[in-house]
Amino acid sequence: MKKRALVMAGLVAATILASTRVARAQEQMVVNVPFEFVAGNKTLPAGEYAVKTTGPTHTLVLIDRRDSDASAFLATNAVVANNIQSESRLVFNRYGDRYFLAQVWSSGSSRGRQLMKSSREKEIVLTAGIETEGQVTLVASLP
Repeated sequence: MKKRALVMAGLVAATILASTRVARAQEQMVVNVPFEFVAGNKTLPAGEYAVKTTGPTHTLVLIDRRDSDASAFLATNAVVANNIQSESRLVFNRYGDRYFLAQVWSSGSSRGRQLMKSSREKEIVLTAGIETEGQVTLVASLP
């Protein structure tokens, strides 16, 4: 009987831990982007954005400017880091003075989301003959 109670307590603890991780993965993050950037096929102005993954398998990213109607709903692919992320962050590919949203990472997880290169970004890569001039990482916070 004691063994059964211990097993049940362990299952309850595991369930609570798992639900906490799922809830955390769905948390919205806020990031101040100091430059105009492209997300998918949409150009978004500089400003403060709310970002969250959504959908049944968290394959979609919603990025929404908090003080206007600028927003984008983006399909993504999974990407895995070697370590659990200590900070939520957005990663942008930079080509000269043009920025393209490339990845979204949530703290507490080794899994992130990667955007596919838009036709505009692919065109810049081809015409400039460079893969990326640089990357810019912006740390996000919880609202």
